[in-house]
Amino acid sequence: MSALQFLNDSEVEAIHQATLRILWEVGVVLTHPEGRERLVGAGAVVHGDRVRIPPDLVEWAVAQSPRRVTLRGRGGQRVTLGDGSLSWHNVGGARDVYDPRTGTRRPAMVQDVRDSARLLDALESVTTVTPFFTPQDVPGPRMSLAMYRHTLSCTTKPVHGPGVQTAEEVRQIARMASVTGPPEEVLTLGISPVSPLFFPDDVVGAILETAQLGIPLGPLPCPIAGATAPLSLAGALAQQNAEVLASVVLAQLVRPGLPIFYCGRLAMMEPRSGISVWGGVELGLASAATVQIGHRYGLPVNVYGFSTNAHTLDIQSGYERALNAALPALAGADELSGIGEMAAGVMGSYAQMVCDNEIARSIRRLLRGFAVDGDALAVEVIAAVMEGPRNFLGQRHTVRHLRAGEILMSCLAERRSWEEWERTGQVGLAERAQQEAERLLAEHKVPPLDPEQERELDAMMGNGQ
Repeated sequence: MSALQFLNDSEVEAIHQATLRILWEVGVVLTHPEGRERLVGAGAVVHGDRVRIPPDLVEWAVAQSPRRVTLRGRGGQRVTLGDGSLSWHNVGGARDVYDPRTGTRRPAMVQDVRDSARLLDALESVTTVTPFFTPQDVPGPRMSLAMYRHTLSCTTKPVHGPGVQTAEEVRQIARMASVTGPPEEVLTLGISPVSPLFFPDDVVGAILETAQLGIPLGPLPCPIAGATAPLSLAGALAQQNAEVLASVVLAQLVRPGLPIFYCGRLAMMEPRSGISVWGGVELGLASAATVQIGHRYGLPVNVYGFSTNAHTLDIQSGYERALNAALPALAGADELSGIGEMAAGVMGSYAQMVCDNEIARSIRRLLRGFAVDGDALAVEVIAAVMEGPRNFLGQRHTVRHLRAGEILMSCLAERRSWEEWERTGQVGLAERAQQEAERLLAEHKVPPLDPEQERELDAMMGNGQ
């Protein structure tokens, strides 16, 4: 199925040209000495606390970036962003765990980091894993390390690193990654500038260190339209693009050819409260447009997929996350994030991970489309049925297309009669998803790390966590 275009070519080009103007006429706030030195040496101009980046430097940096990014898991599984397939990963860094049985939340702990990684390892639609929870039983300065350390033990799938903010965190996470393989092969890092157009010294240091180590980078701006970016979607996308491309320039000046995947996390401001909205259809539109903009530069693109502000596994959560995943998927996204996300990323649940695994299967079926050929059009089959049984149940054509996946067999959705549903206890989808999560956590076994690898990781943590 060809990608849907939400912006035409001239509109994408207009956003690109506006981005070049922002970077050159406005500039980015950046005071990091080495970062400034590298930029100025390549033709940028310092104006107060801002650095103005010329268009030709931006174009040069984009041209250095490979068109694909490959990440390898410790089990040998490889995922390549940019090869035309769609990958999925979970939300990262949720603070709270939601229990759909009681309707309550609790703080996430280290055990939740481990359990969520094991469940994600078991779910077929999850192709890469990001440390899911921020464990509240770990001191803040060690939290990112604990997230990564315990995720590594509990999945063999490729692991994206947690969000990092300093060069020292980059070095520590890279050391942990080296226990399972070369960091440039088994690790990616997302690093977030601060909108609007602010690159704190720690963030610049983290970008430079990531590039120096050759670790694939995902620039990860998170602007909020109406608060930290213009309310107009076009203006917010242009600013987000400027924040991504400034990061690309910095990284490519350190290591030309560094693999980079284009990330966008543009959300909207709720006008009545000022909070960040992750669920409105505008987010899906922004994500779809971000895919087109990133592909304009030939970069693989990672955007929001499953996202909602809902606090329960309700109708709002279902329609918002399905809609906001379908739009960027149809636009040709390379990777979608958000499996298990709730409450604008503050919360997550095991049942939601299972639900999202099911929705992701549906999105993949949507992208596959359907054949229109002689066999699929079935003229002869229709003719034969009309001469005989007047139904298609016993036709080989029916069996063949069922086996080929013409109809997706749901694992969670209710498709029984009322009578059968009533007889079996009227269990809803959220409860079935929670039951499936508990079954998988009880039964799914992840091949362990070697004892020596576990000891190395514990030593790096230094505090037993």
